[in-house]
Amino acid sequence: MNQTFNQNAAIGVLNRILELELAGVVRYTHYALMVYGYNRIPIVGWLNAQADESLLHARLAGELITSLGGHPSLGIGPLLETHQHDIGDILRESLAHEEEALKAYYDLLDCVQNKDVRLEEYARTQIAEEVTHRDEVEKMLRSPAQTRAATEAPQ
Repeated sequence: MNQTFNQNAAIGVLNRILELELAGVVRYTHYALMVYGYNRIPIVGWLNAQADESLLHARLAGELITSLGGHPSLGIGPLLETHQHDIGDILRESLAHEEEALKAYYDLLDCVQNKDVRLEEYARTQIAEEVTHRDEVEKMLRSPAQTRAATEAPQ
């Protein structure tokens, strides 16, 4: 694990992660404001918790950037606004955003694997959290009796 790695590349990926996570804060906060209907209270609570988690993830990425001597970006990742505020639409948009964040964490892992234990463990932990979150959203998109993911072929 003593191999050197390209710190500038790692900082670049971490800045992309920071921007994506900050976009998640804005996105989930917006979604929480746009929920109407009978199930509003638990859904808004879940969305607000996702916004809080995104802010925590952004802070973690920023701390790593500064630890590596980098400068945290002031940018925010893409904010897709489809103006579709049905819960299913919100969840599908959320899933697309989470896939983008997951890709960024995998990019970081590729950049530091077997070269920096701290960054490798950070990337792995975030990947595990993002995959768990993705699975949770996919389950929320299923109808109550559906046991397989919508993208999974029946056996």
